[in-house]
Amino acid sequence: MKTLEELKVIREAMQGEVALRSHGDASSKYERHVLVCGGTGCTSSGSSKIIEALETELKNKGLTEKVQIVKTGCFGLCALGPIMIVYPEGSFYSMVKHEDIPKIVEEHLICGNPVKELLYDETVSGDEIKALQDTAFYKKQHRVALRNCGVINPENIEEYIGENGYQALAKVLTEMTPDEVIQTILDSGLRGRGGGGFPTGVKWKLARNIVKDADQKYVCCNADEGDPGAFMDRSVLEGDPHVVLEAMAIAGYAIGATQGYIYVRAEYPIAVQRLEIAIKQAREYGLLGKNIFGTDFSFDIGLRLGAGAFVCGEETALMTSIEGNRGEPRPRPPFPAEKGLFQKPTILNNVETYANIPQIILNGADWFASMGTEKSKGTKVFALGGKIHNTGLVEVPMGTTLRTVIEEIGGGIPNGKKFKAAQTGGPSGGCIPAEHMDIPIDYDNLISIGSMMGSGGLIVMDEDNCMVDIAKFFLEFTVDESCGKCTPCRIGTKRMYEMLDKITRGQGTLEDIDKLEELCYYIKQNSLCGLGQTAPNPVLSTLRYFRDEYIAHVVDKKCPAGVCKHLLSFEIDTEKCKGCTMCARVCPAGAISGSVKQPHIINKDKCLKCGACIEKCKFGAITKK
Repeated sequence: MKTLEELKVIREAMQGEVALRSHGDASSKYERHVLVCGGTGCTSSGSSKIIEALETELKNKGLTEKVQIVKTGCFGLCALGPIMIVYPEGSFYSMVKHEDIPKIVEEHLICGNPVKELLYDETVSGDEIKALQDTAFYKKQHRVALRNCGVINPENIEEYIGENGYQALAKVLTEMTPDEVIQTILDSGLRGRGGGGFPTGVKWKLARNIVKDADQKYVCCNADEGDPGAFMDRSVLEGDPHVVLEAMAIAGYAIGATQGYIYVRAEYPIAVQRLEIAIKQAREYGLLGKNIFGTDFSFDIGLRLGAGAFVCGEETALMTSIEGNRGEPRPRPPFPAEKGLFQKPTILNNVETYANIPQIILNGADWFASMGTEKSKGTKVFALGGKIHNTGLVEVPMGTTLRTVIEEIGGGIPNGKKFKAAQTGGPSGGCIPAEHMDIPIDYDNLISIGSMMGSGGLIVMDEDNCMVDIAKFFLEFTVDESCGKCTPCRIGTKRMYEMLDKITRGQGTLEDIDKLEELCYYIKQNSLCGLGQTAPNPVLSTLRYFRDEYIAHVVDKKCPAGVCKHLLSFEIDTEKCKGCTMCARVCPAGAISGSVKQPHIINKDKCLKCGACIEKCKFGAITKK
C-alpha cells in the first residue's frame, strides 16, 4: 500500500516525464518521447506494427536510452490514424506506415529534422511547423474528460499519478466529509453525460440520504456504449482508465458504498484489457481495497462484461444484467437510489460523467461551472462521424454551436456537398436541420428542437442522405434491440418500421404518414423504459423538418436524395453514350445491352439499381432518377 508521501514522490518523479509532452520540460531522463496511438481506431490501422518497427529501429541505432516509446489512447483526430507525435517538438505525424519509421528515426530522431512530407499538413506552413493545438481541429476544444487521452500510457499507473492522478481521492478522504463532496458536485452543475442529463450531485445525495442505514450500497459505471457511431466512453477507458476508478472511489466515499461495478461491453477488448490492468495496479498500490490511504474507507471494483444488448444501457436493465439475469428494465419507482443493484441503494453514472469528477474536486465547483451554459455546465465529448472531413473525438464547452463543431472543428462536408442534418443522441435522438446550425449545443436547446444530447454521438449527413431512410435505419436498430418486455416497444416499433419500409418502397399513403406520427406519440407515452420512450424521436424529428421528403415518397413516388432503391430508375442518355460497353460488362444482372460504339439501353425489369454502371461510365451518360 502506498502512503500519501510515497504517492507524492511518484508524482514528482513522473511529472517531469509527462511534462515533456506538454511544454518541453527538460527534467525527463529521455531526450524525446514518441507517442503512438494505441486506441481501437489506430490499432485497427496498424499502429502495433509501427511500435514494433520503432522498437527495432531504436535498438539498431542505439537510441533506446534516449528515446521513449509511449503507447497512448486516442488523440481524437481518428481520420488521420495511425497517429504518432514526437516530443518535445510536438511534431504530428499522420497516416503513418511502418515502412515510414526508418526515415523518421534517421532524419528526425537522429538528425533533428522532422520529416515534413509525413507530418499532418495543417501543422506545416512553409518552414514553420505549428503546434497541434493551433490547428482548426484542436484550437476550439477544451479537454477535461479527455485531458489524459493521447498524453499518458494508460497501462502505467505512475504516469496517471504524474498527472495528479488519485490526488482528488486523497483530498476527499483526508480533507472533506461525504456531504462536502456531494455539495461540491451539486455546486459544479455537472449533469449525467449518458443521455438523460440528470444532475449528478442530486443522484448522489439521494443515494446517501434515502436509506441511511443500508448494510450495503453500490456504485456502478455504465460503459455499455451502444449508440451507432458512438465511441466516447470507449476512448476514455482505453486512454485513461484510472480516472474512472478514482471517480468511482470518490462516489463510493460520498454515498457510503464499499463496492463498485463497471459494466462494459465485451466488444471493447482493448478497453476491457486496460481496465483489468488498471484495477490490478490500483489494488497493488492500495488505491482500491481496504483502508485506502490508511483511512477507514474501503472500496473495490469488479468488471462485468455485457453481451452487446442495447437495452442494457438503461440503468435498471444494466443492474439486472449484473445480477446475472436477462437484461430487462424494471418499473420505476422504486428508483435505483433506493433499490438498485441487488435491491440495495445504487448510483449509476456513465464513463464520461466519472471522468469529470476528479478535476471538479481538485479545481473546485466554480471552475467547472464557469464553463458551458446556465443550465448545462462544463464540456461535452462528441464522436464526430458521417459526412465530415475530420471524423474523430472532440470535446467542447457546452454552448458551442453545431456550426462550429461541423465547419471549423470537423472541417466541413467533403466533396463540396451541402450540410443537410446532424443526428445527435443515436437511436434515441433526432435530426437537427441546417436551419438550426447556430443553436448552442446543450441539453435544453437540443430537446427544444426535437433532438437530445444522448451520450454524444454526432453523425453528419449531406444532401445525398434520404431522411426517411435515416429514420428507417434507426428504427430497424431499435426493433432489433428491444428486449420485448413491454408491448408498446416490442410491437409498436415493429409497426413503425413496417410503415417506413412501405413508404420507402413507394407503397405508402398520406394516411400512413398520419398513422405513423400518431403511433410515435403512443409509444413515447406508454413504453416501460427509455429505449421505447425515445425510439420514435428519429421519426418525429424527420417528420418535423423533412415532411416534404415523406410526401415526395408517397405522392410523387420519388426519393429526392436518390437513395431508396425501389423508387429509382437508371437511364442512358443516347447522345452521350459512346458504346464503350463498360457499363454492360460490370452489370451483375445483365440488364444493359447494345453494340460496340452504339448507344446502350437498360432493361428496367432486370436492373438491380446497384449503381455499378454509373461508377464505371466515363462519359456521364447514365443518370439516376
